[in-house]
Amino acid sequence: MHTETTHQSTPGAVLKVHGLHAHYGESHILHGIGFEVFAGEVVTLLGRNGAGRTTTLKSIMGLVAKRQGSIEIQGTEAIHLEPHHIAKLGLGFCPEERGIFSSLSCEENLLLPPILKPGGMTLEALYDLFPNLLERKDSPGTKLSGGEQQMLALARILRSGAKLLLLDEISEGLAPVIVQSLARLILRLKEAGFTIVMVEQNFRFAAPLADRFYVMDRGQIVQTFEQPDLERVSPNLKEFLGV
Repeated sequence: MHTETTHQSTPGAVLKVHGLHAHYGESHILHGIGFEVFAGEVVTLLGRNGAGRTTTLKSIMGLVAKRQGSIEIQGTEAIHLEPHHIAKLGLGFCPEERGIFSSLSCEENLLLPPILKPGGMTLEALYDLFPNLLERKDSPGTKLSGGEQQMLALARILRSGAKLLLLDEISEGLAPVIVQSLARLILRLKEAGFTIVMVEQNFRFAAPLADRFYVMDRGQIVQTFEQPDLERVSPNLKEFLGV
């Protein structure tokens, strides 16, 4: 089922990854992966834990020290850029650990990161999108529920002006009703013109949301398929995902 990871880049892609290798110390994690994401798409990286999905997002954001290959963002080669310069290209990264500051209130957490590009959501617009955060705006960060912390982590990057969002396991450990709320949010963001790359273990959450899927295994992309192909490829997915 392995597919070729080299490709000719296509005009119009807002993110082009080509021949990407990444290392943590002596460990070689990514082995020459390549993929593209187009404006307004939701793309999901699937795979078991340890497949290299989170490392892919961190490499795109410049958070992996040793990486080789090409990462082109909005036409700019970013493989040698520092993370703060990469963020200014319009990227927002929502890590799995969320990074909520316990000593700050919900609203102070929300206002802490800088605005990196024009066009970010206003505080009023964010509270309209996340009414729970308005209710809890004076609560300490660690007093928020897991779902509220996830909403806060998402709201922070929407305020920054980022239009290309990298979301790492946003449904992890959350109650089904919150996961459903996040799914509706992803669709609203897509309708608003955001481009989203998601790493997800929860295939049932990702399946109805994504336009395209890349299946990763041992630091390589081993299968690519689109939304209409889901039924056809589902038997093969069980091998990699256990779904």
